[in-house]
Amino acid sequence: MPNPFISETYEPPKIFDNKYFHFRVLEDEIAELDYEAVMSSQKRLQGIFGSGFEWPRSDMTLEESAASLKVHKQEFESRQAFAYSVFNKSKNKCLGSVYIDPSDSPHFQCVVHLWIRNDSIELDNELFQTVRKWLSEEWHFSKAAFPGRCISWEDWSDELKIV
Repeated sequence: MPNPFISETYEPPKIFDNKYFHFRVLEDEIAELDYEAVMSSQKRLQGIFGSGFEWPRSDMTLEESAASLKVHKQEFESRQAFAYSVFNKSKNKCLGSVYIDPSDSPHFQCVVHLWIRNDSIELDNELFQTVRKWLSEEWHFSKAAFPGRCISWEDWSDELKIV
């Protein structure tokens, strides 16, 4: 990638709050809450990263989940990718996650995946709109790809073949 994913002078936010949500860095400290959210919506979440991804497996353990959260935190600290856990406003229930990754397409600055648990699905569009606005206003990303949402998986695959 010719340009860095984010500016060397930009400090990615570690938390974000609005009327509905509290975002914090996805890390193993919240492993149990995250695991419960993931597994409560396991069947619906399969494929949120594309058809070739089996996450989350039905037999995924808490330990495996916690290990992946450690990787997300390391990626955040090394500025390679940025993952957030999404909590309710009172910060006592994990609602989902947001993943902000560099784009392999020259037409997009970042690739974003997000999800919300089944029992809070009515907040899905609110989360999507919140993230879009946050990326634009806070991160200054004007071209974010949301595969499976704003661009079909087929079109996203074609986009990546251009590279």
